[in-house]
Amino acid sequence: MGAIWNYVRLLQIDLLDLFEITVVAVLMYRVLILWSGTRAFQMLFGLVLLVAVYATAGWLRLSLIESILSQAFTYGAFALIVVFHPELRSALARIGRSPVLSVLTRLEERSQAVADEIAKASAELSRAGTGAIIAIERELSLEEYIEKTGTRLRADISASLLVSLFTPRSPLHDGAVVVRGGEIVAAGVHLPLTQYPLSDKTLGTRHRATLGLSEETDAYVVVVSEETSQISLARRGVLRRNLTPGQLRDHLAAGVAATEPGPAAPEAESETSALPGADGDVVTAREEEAPQIV
Repeated sequence: MGAIWNYVRLLQIDLLDLFEITVVAVLMYRVLILWSGTRAFQMLFGLVLLVAVYATAGWLRLSLIESILSQAFTYGAFALIVVFHPELRSALARIGRSPVLSVLTRLEERSQAVADEIAKASAELSRAGTGAIIAIERELSLEEYIEKTGTRLRADISASLLVSLFTPRSPLHDGAVVVRGGEIVAAGVHLPLTQYPLSDKTLGTRHRATLGLSEETDAYVVVVSEETSQISLARRGVLRRNLTPGQLRDHLAAGVAATEPGPAAPEAESETSALPGADGDVVTAREEEAPQIV
């Protein structure tokens, strides 16, 4: 008992140690929250299982298993960088974003105006049966997609301009429009397609691109179907279909305002609740490793 007491006395914890422990705990918590519900979290869980197997093999002196896993871990760091590339990029972008810049560049009253113009344009495009994709940039930059395929613009957002950009035979109608703050910054942007199979076979390339961008970034992506004239909104891999212009305006106003300075509503517990309102019938239940479409 005396030996144990002497060992405990050696663990002298001062204020600096407590500060370090707190910082590490907060960082680990934020990483888990960031990756929770994603493919990266599932793969991280699998990695923990492999480490547990490796430790068990060493304890039981299972030399063959220990040797194989040891070789795998030697090159595993390079594999992890490749596998977790989208998640690492997302995490670094969030960490590097300065709140000061957000305060200086984003005005809260602009969020409602942006939502109004996009809702008006979506209603007009829906009435005309014109397909469209409008991506609203939030915290994560969409610059890499603009640089690859987009045509840069710099114009104040307006419903009439959005409608004209998607008019058939317009040079920039094929692709997405990117909105940043209160400006249209690019048009004709090609978006990444979702890699997951869609249970609803009526959804085409335009919806696959909408879901693809929403899975890789935190953007709000509005899509107007050319075939059904339905207005839909994607956010983090959840596609909510058949919205009215008013419902779309409410969702967008809340989403854009969340990136503005000042107190914001806490993140929803699930992506479905992040898009409030049972606006349509459930088309398909969420499947493992698949987007949710409601």
